[in-house]
Amino acid sequence: MAEVHILGQLSGAKEFPKQELFCKWYLQVGNNWRTIEGKREGQTQVSSSQFSNICHWSYPIDLHLATAGIPGRQFTGWPKIYIEVYHLDWLGRAHLFGYGLVTIPTSPGHHILDCYTWRPIGSLRDRFMQFFLGGGPQIKYPELIFSPDKRHRLSTEAMGVVTFEVDLILRNFSNYGVEY
Repeated sequence: MAEVHILGQLSGAKEFPKQELFCKWYLQVGNNWRTIEGKREGQTQVSSSQFSNICHWSYPIDLHLATAGIPGRQFTGWPKIYIEVYHLDWLGRAHLFGYGLVTIPTSPGHHILDCYTWRPIGSLRDRFMQFFLGGGPQIKYPELIFSPDKRHRLSTEAMGVVTFEVDLILRNFSNYGVEY
């Protein structure tokens, strides 16, 4: 089987409107991928910086995946990392600050990936409630995020950027007729 080793870290976040952030991440893969070793999801600690708009997490990612083939054109079945960024308010409540999706590169080596995040915009009433009470609209069905033809219908606003540093090792791809 062709194998992919993903080693690295979820480095941090920048350009979010508030600090006290944490991130939940999930590796989204197609049906023909198998996890040999490592966890396909995780959550960082809460990070805050009083003097800059950058949160540092340095959360480790170590995955070993295998596949017998990649269906589709242009690596549509290639692994992607789905993230949700949350803000922890002074009452200890977690408020969604953004969703993001980044595709793992298809070439071996060291990569720095910027994942641009966004969140849904509700009605004017929803925005007032969000301003005074916190919270805000959330996506009921996260499958929308993975489907570009459905995702474009959402009304959203840009949030911050989450940075990943990953090193990729690809093994046995030429043996299975997969070129990168």
